Amino acid sequence: MSEGVKGSAGKKASPLWDARKAETEQKIIDAATRLFIADGYAATSLAAVADAAKVGSRTVYLRFGSKAGLLKRAIDVAIVGDTHHIDLAHRDWYLRAATAPTPHDRIAAYAPGARALMERVAPLIAVAVQAEASEPVIAQAAHAGRTATQDNIAGIWRQMHADGLLHPDADLDWIIATAGVLGQAETYILLTRSLGWDPATYQQWLHDTWLHFATTPSHPAEPQP
Repeated sequence: MSEGVKGSAGKKASPLWDARKAETEQKIIDAATRLFIADGYAATSLAAVADAAKVGSRTVYLRFGSKAGLLKRAIDVAIVGDTHHIDLAHRDWYLRAATAPTPHDRIAAYAPGARALMERVAPLIAVAVQAEASEPVIAQAAHAGRTATQDNIAGIWRQMHADGLLHPDADLDWIIATAGVLGQAETYILLTRSLGWDPATYQQWLHDTWLHFATTPSHPAEPQP
């Protein structure tokens, strides 16, 4: 049975039914996010999430199937910011980052969007790192997430190159490889935990670094003898 198409009686789901279903999912994800971050992966149970969300345990189990499935869904929602079925590439801030008229405008759109994304998702990514060794579902999702981040960042830079917005001596492949690593959630976690950066500092660093990549040669000229 397709999700959101039919109710238990085989009839088409009403808008009210869909809204209630979405509200219940959001309540469960909000509760799961709080507990995963506060207590860690191992100590969080589906029963505890159900209790915190004030829904039945069966509701959580039927909707998400397992604790690993619930964490995966919580991360997916944190990436885009809500439970609507609109992927990252079609979010307003990301579209501006891909289509604004100048590299300055694109980067000015990307940096705050990436900051907001990291503030939402990085604490859950830290939880997922705890679970990767014992949960194949999480390990597979983590690999797919890192690849998707790399691909999304690569797409923005390839579009800037195609639109003629990069410095003539910019090395596109080098920029994509470097920006892709810098754009991972693990990098945000490292910077905020090890260096004590706050999100605003991260945003400014990301903005300045990307602008440098876009407007200067990728490899400084070798000094002449």
